[in-house]
Amino acid sequence: MENLYLILTISGIHLLALISPGPDFVMVVKNSIQYSRKIGIFTSIGFSIGILVHLFYCIVGLSLILSTNELIYNIFKILCSGYLIYMGIKSFKDNQIGNSSKKTKVDKISYLKAIKIGFLTNVLNPKVSLFFLSLFSLMITPKEIPFSILIVLIIIIVTSTFIWFSLVAIFLTQKKVNNLFMKNYKYLNKIFGCLLILIAIRIFLN
Repeated sequence: MENLYLILTISGIHLLALISPGPDFVMVVKNSIQYSRKIGIFTSIGFSIGILVHLFYCIVGLSLILSTNELIYNIFKILCSGYLIYMGIKSFKDNQIGNSSKKTKVDKISYLKAIKIGFLTNVLNPKVSLFFLSLFSLMITPKEIPFSILIVLIIIIVTSTFIWFSLVAIFLTQKKVNNLFMKNYKYLNKIFGCLLILIAIRIFLN
């Protein structure tokens, strides 16, 4: 019963964190609208792989290093901020409205590249590692939790990350919703670029 409570609590907190807008959310919205539903879903796979890496950090104690070593943490912040600013500027320069066929839109970016974008966006964000470190420190420590429960938590966290962002991609690529976005894509792309740059600045200054 105690383990069930632990699983439900951590899963619930993680879900709330997923719903909160951040660089992952902005990136999946951008890729889904700019390219296609499949690209959005493959971007979500990248997020999930990134989450798996962060969980590994937490379990082996690297998150503790991030939280105690200012130099390493600042390096992570610079890498994350730099990547998000790069993607923001790239988004700002892309003014294609997306009136081409669905196949053409999908072909603009490979599935592997979508995974790479999702992975880098997530894995370079030090706040994700620190979030899991804080969560695990408050609720459990990896040495105290049974290995089987730890595996269940990892599966739930990684799977829920993929499902949530995939649902976002699916919703945004519904015909009516997508048509609305595509009519204003030129302006939305600039908004996405600004959001990514602002998030990068916030991460760097925090």
